[in-house]
Amino acid sequence: MSDALTADAVWLGLDLGTQSARCVAVDGTGQLLAAASRPLTSHRDGRQHEQRPEEWWSALSAACREALDGIDPSRVRGLALDGTSGTILLADDGGTPLTPGLMYDDGRAAEEAEAVNEAGGAVWQELGYRSMQPSWALPKLLWLLRQDPGLGERARLLHQPDLITWRLTGRQVPSDASHALKTGYQLVEERWPSAELARLGVPERVLPQVVRPGTVLGTVCAAAAEATGVPEGTAIVAGMTDGCAAQIGAGALTPGAWNSVLGTTLVLKGVSPHLIRDPHGVVYCHRGPDGTWLPGGASSSGAGVLARHFTPENGDDLDALTAQAVREGRDWDAVTYPLVSAGGERFPFRAPDAEPFTLGDVSTRARQFHAYLLGVACVERLCFDYLDHLGAPIDGPLTFTGGGARTPTGRSCAPTCSAAPSTCPNRPKAPSAWPSSPPPPAASPSRRPPRPWSAPAPPSRPTRPVPPACSPPPSASSTNSPAVAGSTRPWPTTPAGGPHSDRLHPRTPRRDRVARREPLRRAHRRGADRPR
Repeated sequence: MSDALTADAVWLGLDLGTQSARCVAVDGTGQLLAAASRPLTSHRDGRQHEQRPEEWWSALSAACREALDGIDPSRVRGLALDGTSGTILLADDGGTPLTPGLMYDDGRAAEEAEAVNEAGGAVWQELGYRSMQPSWALPKLLWLLRQDPGLGERARLLHQPDLITWRLTGRQVPSDASHALKTGYQLVEERWPSAELARLGVPERVLPQVVRPGTVLGTVCAAAAEATGVPEGTAIVAGMTDGCAAQIGAGALTPGAWNSVLGTTLVLKGVSPHLIRDPHGVVYCHRGPDGTWLPGGASSSGAGVLARHFTPENGDDLDALTAQAVREGRDWDAVTYPLVSAGGERFPFRAPDAEPFTLGDVSTRARQFHAYLLGVACVERLCFDYLDHLGAPIDGPLTFTGGGARTPTGRSCAPTCSAAPSTCPNRPKAPSAWPSSPPPPAASPSRRPPRPWSAPAPPSRPTRPVPPACSPPPSASSTNSPAVAGSTRPWPTTPAGGPHSDRLHPRTPRRDRVARREPLRRAHRRGADRPR
């Protein structure tokens, strides 16, 4: 494809999120051509969170038809798909769903998670995350199989994108290694841990074949072309989870660079030259090209609380609340822990019984709105603190994507509480995987994926907290001031004369602390971030 990176080529990114299914069309230079979305419906009951898999297909098909309206079909070169990490279902041999989609933050499988960690603890430790959480895919798979023992003889495990790629090609095709991570796929050896899965009673026939992201899975069949408007014969390229796709689309591609997805929940993804090992199993690593690793984590907190608590039915005007928060919020220090689901917290710490709480005055709707936004920003800061504690490089640039990054308050709030120079790509939603890179010429699990690192990063604008609608109180510029109400931890600043010295930072980069001979945390001194 000699024109793959030119303005003549069109690449499609398909995204399955929590609240909507999206299709984005970009040309080979990375310029946005069209975007469309359709809403998705969730059912939550305590720790359970489900969606209807058939709705994923219908919503995504409608979004594709709208996005492709007016685009010459002959220009479309390929597509890739991302989904939410850890969302699974069981389907029959024809691809018809047998169960609801158990979503990424569904926490029903607590008992199964204990069994999974007992059976596979050595493997999970080798992969760096040490243990699985109840919301991960493998515990939920075990839960589904235990509900109906006969399912193991007639069902197939599908990660969320697998249902769509099956419909697009007309047959079952392999999963990608990124979505298979939380099902226990051995990323280092690139195989399923068969002995551990056998001890758990997971039949081998249930598991899909797995290939690396960037592998060509097949082409769009005639029936799918009619349903979606995507031209028949279009190449389908294995994608990655939504957090990884957003990271790559936003240009966070070098060690120390990070992307923060301010969506329904907060997701952080970065790049490290080495595998990050977390003794508490909160941070996990996807594989990146050229021997790199993509560490990160997914919180149960995020901007989804705004959609739940601030609605037109309650008389709320989000534009007006945002304007008031920007105008008056500098002196507001109330903060709310912004948990979206009832399953507790997953990142920056694991707390299955955690509940939302508020510190400070939230006597008006605007103050409540501001407290939630500040809560998201503070959770993000804690995430970066924890990543630094594990030895992950965090001294590179920071980008923001997702719905929250498209609001003035979200753009001014998050960088105030986090670190590093930050930008918001001028793209409504980062496309899936590598839409501006040509797919490899053949599907092969052993092939390296195409090199997305050389693709042009999307245009971006600097994000600066001026005026910082969600900044801490004026006195917080002093290192003797608490970061948020009720906190005793100081809010440190960058050294005088250092880069961005007029901005608040959670902590200076590790290399600078070493140069000044400051004491490091125990994890740094013992080299706990390195493989042993």
